[in-house]
Amino acid sequence: MYLKSVQLRRESVPSFEAYPFCIPAIRALHTLDLDPAVTFFVGENGSGKSTLVEAIAVAAGFNAEGGSKNFNFATRRTESELHQHIQLVRGMKRERDGYFARAESLYNVASTIEDLDSEPGGGRLIDSYGGRSLHAQSHGEAFLALAMNRFFGNGVYILDEPEAALSPTRQLSLLVIIDQLVRERSSQLIVATHSPILLAYPTARIYLLGASSGQIESIRYEDTEHYQVTRDFLTDRHAFLRELLARELD
Repeated sequence: MYLKSVQLRRESVPSFEAYPFCIPAIRALHTLDLDPAVTFFVGENGSGKSTLVEAIAVAAGFNAEGGSKNFNFATRRTESELHQHIQLVRGMKRERDGYFARAESLYNVASTIEDLDSEPGGGRLIDSYGGRSLHAQSHGEAFLALAMNRFFGNGVYILDEPEAALSPTRQLSLLVIIDQLVRERSSQLIVATHSPILLAYPTARIYLLGASSGQIESIRYEDTEHYQVTRDFLTDRHAFLRELLARELD
C-alpha cells in the first residue's frame, strides 16, 4: 500500500467560509482511509470530488493539469489551495511510477509531450504512450492509449472522471486495465467518477461526497445513485421517461 489515508490539516485552514473549504464535504473532511487497490469518489456535480482528487494528486507531487511527476507545465492555474492543507499518510512501500490523468486536460498533456519531443537532443517521450501522437487519435483513443502504455505499474494512478473520454465499451476496457494494474502490477488507483461501469470494480472502496448533507461516507455500489438510476432507466425506460417528462409517450 502506497497511500494509506488523506487528512485535512484543519488547524491550517484559513477559513471554512472560503472556497474550497466551504464545500460541505471538504468542510467535513478529517481523515479518509484509502483502499490499497481502488478508491472511488462519487457525488453530484459540485460535491467536491474532483477538487479532492486534484488536491490529493498535487500533494502527491503531480502536476495539477495532469501527467507524471516530471510534468510541470501550466496552461492556466486553476487548482484550489486545498493541496496545501492536506496531508497524505504513506505506507512503508514507495511507488516506482505514477500518473495524474484528467480527461479535461488530456489535450494539454498531448501538446506538452509533442513540445518536449521536438526539443533538440530530446528523446522520444511519445514511445511511452504507444508511439503515436495523442493528437492524432480521438479523445477516447488517446486516453486509452495513455492507460494501456504509460501506466507501467508499481505505482499510484489518480484519475479524474476518465469516463468523459470513453464510450461504454472503452470503459469496460479501462476496467480490465485497472484490474491488471492492481492484481498483476502492484498498483493503487484513486478515481473520481460518475460511471456505474467503473464503480462496479470488485472490492473497490466507494466514498460518496454529499453536496448538501456535508458528509463523506463509505457506500455500497448498489446504494449509489449512479447504479440505481441506471438500473431503473434500463429496466423500464418508457415508465422512467413518462414520469420524468410528465407526459405519455407514443
